[in-house]
Amino acid sequence: MPNNEVHEGNGGNMDVLIVGSLAYDSVQSPAGSVDEELGGSATYAGLAAAFHRRRLDLNSVGIVGVVGDDFGDSDRQCLESAGLDLSGLETVEGQTFRWRGSYHGSMAEAETHETHLNVFEHFQPQVPDHATSPTITFCGNLHPAIQADVLEQAAPTRLSMLDSMNLWIQISRDILIDVMERVDLVIINDGEVRMLANDDNLVRAAATVRAMVGATYLVIKRGEHGVLALHPDGMIALPAYPVSDVVDPTGCGDTFAGTIAACLAQGDGALSQDELRIALEAATVTASFTLEAFGTQSLADLETSAFDARLSTYRTIIHGG
Repeated sequence: MPNNEVHEGNGGNMDVLIVGSLAYDSVQSPAGSVDEELGGSATYAGLAAAFHRRRLDLNSVGIVGVVGDDFGDSDRQCLESAGLDLSGLETVEGQTFRWRGSYHGSMAEAETHETHLNVFEHFQPQVPDHATSPTITFCGNLHPAIQADVLEQAAPTRLSMLDSMNLWIQISRDILIDVMERVDLVIINDGEVRMLANDDNLVRAAATVRAMVGATYLVIKRGEHGVLALHPDGMIALPAYPVSDVVDPTGCGDTFAGTIAACLAQGDGALSQDELRIALEAATVTASFTLEAFGTQSLADLETSAFDARLSTYRTIIHGG
């Protein structure tokens, strides 16, 4: 069961700092629909990292974000029950970020119907004093100028990470490339890599993007086709975990990134290829649970025994025997 200890401003070294959105999502898929479910990049990444904090016996995971005064007590309790440090979560007058979308066919991408930024429109992240030197800083999918602000406030002791999306490539390309040049690990999807490189060949595009931004590590999410990662010692290619009943892909990429952040917070020094591979395996498996239910429920309820069993199955698939 989740550890109910709440890590707020505990004065110790923070292992993972996550900055991103908290939102209410309304989602329709072939499996059904939900309205006003807890979501957002910081929520999914935070819950995933918090799960692995317990599994890996890390110190603390904190999130920085903003919600409106309509943010539900039960949703705050969900985050607290996971053991997240919420001292960087600001509550302001107004409505919490809302997103409405749907999935069809292979469910590879969401169709966005409505986006209401609400209080998130003027979000200026404020990293708490005790979180300014985390082991890992992860900037979720935000405007790159906000990501740059976060990196100014929270210099990690080991590694900085960011995620992005096609919108920022289209409207803020120069700022995005600048902030990518400032982090150690970039996580983007295959379409975004091709867009940045202006090249349909994924392997060639990946090499171009890595050279363009100087990222030491480039992790490319490929949805149902798995993940491709570039490490100085070589390339890593892993399949997705096979899920027969895909309910809601929302938050899978954030779950994936939050897991990577937690796994990499275990170590120090240069990141080895094997360490990155192990983190990618754990991230792939964790995201497979998010796929199987609407919203954050399957992630919030995830048990270590269920994760370990699925990770064992996945490793049998990819390594054989």
